[in-house]
Amino acid sequence: MHLLASTIALAALGSATATATASQCRAVSPPYTVALIELYTSQGCSSCPPADDWLSRLNMEAPLRGIPLALHVGYWDYIGWKDPFARREFNDRQAWLSARSGGGNVYTPQVFVGGSELADWRQRDRFGAALKSVVTRTPQANIELQAHWISATGAGDQAQRRLAVQVQWSADGAARNPQLLLAVKRSGYVTDVQKGENGGSRLRGDHVVRAWDGPFSPEHQPLTIEIPVAAADTAEATLVAIAQDGKSGAVLQAVELPLAACEASGLPPAKTSPQ
Repeated sequence: MHLLASTIALAALGSATATATASQCRAVSPPYTVALIELYTSQGCSSCPPADDWLSRLNMEAPLRGIPLALHVGYWDYIGWKDPFARREFNDRQAWLSARSGGGNVYTPQVFVGGSELADWRQRDRFGAALKSVVTRTPQANIELQAHWISATGAGDQAQRRLAVQVQWSADGAARNPQLLLAVKRSGYVTDVQKGENGGSRLRGDHVVRAWDGPFSPEHQPLTIEIPVAAADTAEATLVAIAQDGKSGAVLQAVELPLAACEASGLPPAKTSPQ
């Protein structure tokens, strides 16, 4: 049912993924293409914890010229454990990327680098080669990202904060149907799984995507939007902007912005993100 994750592949390259100034809450994409690393995983999948650990350890040896994302899918919830991080959008994106990678197979754990499936991600050399093939490309998009936290609503488990985001971005003329995606991720989650294939296990989750919005077209610039994020997910969160080719699924560029210091207001009024 699942593919076993055995060898932990660690590959770290070069410098940071973006030029970011915390006091300004601003990030600009670098002069190379950042490798977006997407892991499709589930707390209901017995072979996923080693893959989750692999993702957590990617940038421990040196700064990574990539942005890791853990996108939890919900199609294993029926086994007995409902993954609290799963979203339908991630099921759909995994299927969309798989179809564009040629195979069309959907499984967990599954890894995509730069929008292309990497079946042998466990092999350190293969993963390193995949990263290098992305970061040595001339970027096909440029992204400038600003954000700050604003109002809080609700209480208890229903409490939310809104993240005001402004993005100025452009894509190369060769890109087909260029699109922008926005994600908010956070690390440090610990879950005691009670049932299912991982019943009795304590699982750690890093780079877990907790909010997702888009796709947005480049027609209206700058893009200004507010993204609702559960209050419990805002501490030490990171905003990620992804420019992609809407036809092939190839990631044109990506940039991330740590949000810990992004409290001061300074952006124009934003529209509310559609739900």
